[in-house]
Amino acid sequence: MSDTYQRRSREQIAQRVAQDMPNGAYVNLGIGMPTLVSNYLPEGVEIVLHSENGILGMGPAPESGKEDYDLINAGKQPVTLLPGGSFFHHADSFAMMRGGHLDVCVLGAFQVSAKGDLANWSTGEKGAIPAVGGAMDLALGAKETWVMTTLLTRDGQCKIVPECTYPITALECVKRIYTDLATFVCDDSGLRVVDRVDGLSHQELEQLVGMALAT
Repeated sequence: MSDTYQRRSREQIAQRVAQDMPNGAYVNLGIGMPTLVSNYLPEGVEIVLHSENGILGMGPAPESGKEDYDLINAGKQPVTLLPGGSFFHHADSFAMMRGGHLDVCVLGAFQVSAKGDLANWSTGEKGAIPAVGGAMDLALGAKETWVMTTLLTRDGQCKIVPECTYPITALECVKRIYTDLATFVCDDSGLRVVDRVDGLSHQELEQLVGMALAT
């Protein structure tokens, strides 16, 4: 493998996700890397951001020195509130999630299967602390689940797998996967490559993933 390609940074992955957000969508950004998407939403496109701790209408991260720690997202990060934004009870927030009122949720992942199964709350390792949070509610409740992650683990294992070996969050829920090396769509035909970074060939990407990929 040539390894002449440049991986996308976390911010560049967030920018790529933001490009695909449909106008007028109600969107939940999961804890961790997905929260970066709020900083890159395109101008002129109305996206209403939801946080499971009870916020609708979040804006980008506040400027340094202007944080209000009474206004935080589900990951306890300070956020801003856009005009018209609102606060509500945690139970009402989960009713929104479970009731099919969110168009898109963006989540991290430990594994995603070729058919869109998601594993993102536990690796099953002894001593690991499970942290499902609202992931199951989001993955099944949102109309579309998108995953934002690195393609490989720190030890070089691909996170896209034929079948998940970690505890499942939800079955066949993932529609899109955004990574530092490529963007994928999960549909009835399997995994399809939407784009990949410059310098990475389709064959090299298939070698990394370990399975055939449609284009």
